[in-house]
Formats: sequence, structure tokens, C-alpha cells
Amino acid sequence: MNTFTEPTAVAQGNPALPLAGKKGLITGIANDKSIAFAVAKAVRALGADVALTYQNDKTAKYTQPLAESIGARLFEKLDVTQPGSLEAVIEKCGTEFGRLDFAIHSMAFCEADDLHGRVIDTSESGFDAAMNISCHSFLRMAKAIEPLMTEGGSLITMSYLGAERVVRNYGVMGIIKAALESAVRYMAYDLGPKGIRVFAVSPGPIMTRAASGIANFNKLLESDAVKAPLGHTVTIEEVGALTAFLCTAGSSGMTGQTIYVDAGAHIVA
Repeated sequence: MNTFTEPTAVAQGNPALPLAGKKGLITGIANDKSIAFAVAKAVRALGADVALTYQNDKTAKYTQPLAESIGARLFEKLDVTQPGSLEAVIEKCGTEFGRLDFAIHSMAFCEADDLHGRVIDTSESGFDAAMNISCHSFLRMAKAIEPLMTEGGSLITMSYLGAERVVRNYGVMGIIKAALESAVRYMAYDLGPKGIRVFAVSPGPIMTRAASGIANFNKLLESDAVKAPLGHTVTIEEVGALTAFLCTAGSSGMTGQTIYVDAGAHIVA
């Protein structure tokens, strides 16, 4: 276990911060350009304590300095393809924090051939892997965290417009994200009585490590900026700020939604 015990200075200095005293788990940080890292910085700025995860020893050397830079309370290995890994991390969060108030699911995987090829050519093994890592892991996360959300909370995953419309070179991942957004609605229905709210955040195209695997992604960025009503592509900081808001009491009347953060591009055909 890697534990960082630096005091949460922002929360101690200003107890009026919206997330002061709140505890959260954030997965999916690969580097400082990751949406998940922007979320981590945003919730920390609002006073929350966080646990961060890394996928393997290779990525740890890039992500551990990021965890230290924001004073993460926990920094744990998480590989959802390994049985028990997700549940073990959440158990450690329970030991460290006593409860969880929010969790960010920012994990996705798809074989390159399945991402760029015809969806009808997707292999069974490729489909199963993409669905397991990108969608079912969110259900598993919710099941393991439910007992720790004793005061309600927010569960948030990351989607994309390809769940609703055909996006070239997004292939079977569009189908997986559509399933993920449907899961959000059903999870919101199941968990609502316990005060647990569930959301999908759908950012516009952003050049992250995951996005670099999409063919002609730069052209997608350019076209998105042209058609977006606000005239620009979004930044990871904008996505981080919106996601942090969904963890606060300000969003207490919301659940089951896919929320677009794309400068309005999704409304333009």
C-alpha cells in the first residue's frame, strides 16, 4: 500500500469548500493530460480527500508523482482484468476513509482492429474484453462501493458522443459506450433510494493517451471546434470542473444523466 499523509490544507483552511471532508476514489490516471487527473485536481481544490489508482508498475512511475503533487491519501494498483483487484482497492479505501462520497470511473479499452474496423467484424474475445473493462467494471465498482456510501454519493463514468451517433474510427467502442450510458440509467434507478446518484460525463474530443489510438483524431478535433457553438474544443480542466460539480451538493437533484461537456458540439448535426 502506498499512503500519502499530507494534510488536506485546502479543506482545513476553508471548511466552507463544497467538498470539504468528502472522500473519493478516482481511477484511470495515465499521465498529466488525463481527464481523470483534471478531475482529481478539481475535487482537491474543492476540499476533497482522494485515493488514486495506477494500472501497472510501468505506469506507476508517471502517475505516482501526480498523486504526490495533489496529496492523495492512497495510491493503489488497479487492474480490472485481475480478479479481486477492484474490490481490494475499494476495501482499502474503506479502511483509510471509513466511507466514500464519490467515485470516478475513467477506464476504457478496445483492441485497435475493433476500434477502426467494421463492428460486424469484431471478434467475440475483443467485444468481451472491451465490454468487461469499459462497462462491466463500472457495475462492479458500484457494487463494491455501495456499502461505503453510507451518506449517499456520486458515481461518475466517462462516455463519448459515439454512444449516440456514428463517429468514424470509433467502431465497437460506440456500442460499448451506449451500453455504459444505459447502465448509468439503470444504476441510478437501483441506487437512488440510498441517495447514490449516477452520471455519465461525455466530453468533446480531447487529446488524451486513449484518444491517440483513434485514427485521424486531429481532424476530429478541428471539425469539432468549427461546429461547436462556443467555437472551441473543451479542455480537460473544463471536464474536471463539471465532474467535480457532480460530486457536490449542488447536483443533489440530479441523477441518471449523460452530461455533455463539448462546447455545445453535440447539438449540431
